[in-house]
Amino acid sequence: MAYAARDDRPADKAARYAELEDEILAVLEGEPNRVARMATVASMLADAFPVFFWTGFYLVDPDKADELVVGPYQGTLGCLRIAFGRGVCGTAARDRATQIVDDVHAFPGHIACDSRSASEIVVPVFDATGALIAVFDVDATETSAFDATDAYALERLMAKVFA
Repeated sequence: MAYAARDDRPADKAARYAELEDEILAVLEGEPNRVARMATVASMLADAFPVFFWTGFYLVDPDKADELVVGPYQGTLGCLRIAFGRGVCGTAARDRATQIVDDVHAFPGHIACDSRSASEIVVPVFDATGALIAVFDVDATETSAFDATDAYALERLMAKVFA
C-alpha cells in the first residue's frame, strides 16, 4: 500500500496519524530488521506533515548505556551523540517519558543542532521487553507545533512498530 501524498492528507491531525499508522504498518509487515524499520518510519513521518522539519531516531548506545547515538533520520545534520539528561532527547531517554517543548530556545540545556528548530517532541522507544532502545525526535520550524495528539499517536506507533 502506498502512502498518501501530502495533498491527500485529511485536515484532521488525529485522522492523518491513524491513516499513516496503517500505511507504515503495511509497509513494514514482515520486515524484522530494526534499522530498516526505523529508516522507514523516519522517512514516512518526515513526508506526512509539512511542519515536520527533522524526524529521526537516537539509539541507546550499547557500549555506553547512558548515551544516545544518531540513528536513521530525515533532515539536516543531527547531533552525533547526546548524553542522557542533556537536551530534549537526553531528557526523554533519562526520564523514559515523552517530552513536548513548545519553544526549544526556552528549554534549559537545549542542544541546537539546527537554529531553525523552534519546537520539538521526543518519544521514548521501547522493545518487547520494555527496554529503552531509542528515542524518536521530531523538530518543527514553528513554535508550539506539537500537542497531546502528536504524543498519543507517536507513542502508539512506536509501540506497534518496535515492541
